[in-house]
Amino acid sequence: MKRTALLMVILAFTVVINGCLYANVKTPLDLDADKTDIGNKVGTSTIQSVLWLVAWGDGSTETAAKNGNISVIHHMDQEVFSILFGLYGKSTTIVYGE
Repeated sequence: MKRTALLMVILAFTVVINGCLYANVKTPLDLDADKTDIGNKVGTSTIQSVLWLVAWGDGSTETAAKNGNISVIHHMDQEVFSILFGLYGKSTTIVYGE
């Protein structure tokens, strides 16, 4: 009986908290995306973390623009990848422009 109750609690917990085991989502960082010209060039910058203790990288907009040789930014997205509540995580800034 205790085992069944524990399994029900774990199942409810994982249903309520989306992406706790695995998440790979891409979201826009623009409020008027329907009116935005994306542009011809794409640049990215990434930060990563492990064990909630160590993080490295440069996820700035400036670095993403430099990596894509972009001087005028038209649109930005963010991509987040996470495993086991952030045991490993990666966040990527994506910029589009000319």
